[in-house]
Amino acid sequence: MADPKLLETFPNPAPKRDYVIAHTHHEFTSLCPMTGHPDFAHITIRYTPDETCVELKSLKIYFHAFRNEGIFFEAVTNKICDDLGAALRPRKLEIVADWKARGGFTSVVTAAWTPPAKGAKASKSGAAKKR
Repeated sequence: MADPKLLETFPNPAPKRDYVIAHTHHEFTSLCPMTGHPDFAHITIRYTPDETCVELKSLKIYFHAFRNEGIFFEAVTNKICDDLGAALRPRKLEIVADWKARGGFTSVVTAAWTPPAKGAKASKSGAAKKR
């Protein structure tokens, strides 16, 4: 399974400004946990950074770690959202996974991460825990 420790960050060059960063990975692959067949997706990350931004080579390595993993569309989209949310702690984050057709169906899974309230600590799942 992709390890969130693979994700590296760097300081946001404009932390006082709200702006949107969008990255799309056009060659995302994982395996269907039911059949073992490959699944292909375009994964788009849209976020408003707070203190840090994601370094792209580390993001690519993190994405490639899913290549041989049997995981459902919904699970992989939410894991990416949780892992990036925990690593970046952005002001806003959305992951859109646009899965290629298999068996006559296309699927789009969207997951949003919300920063925890002030005075709360985020858990691994991105949900806020009160201190």
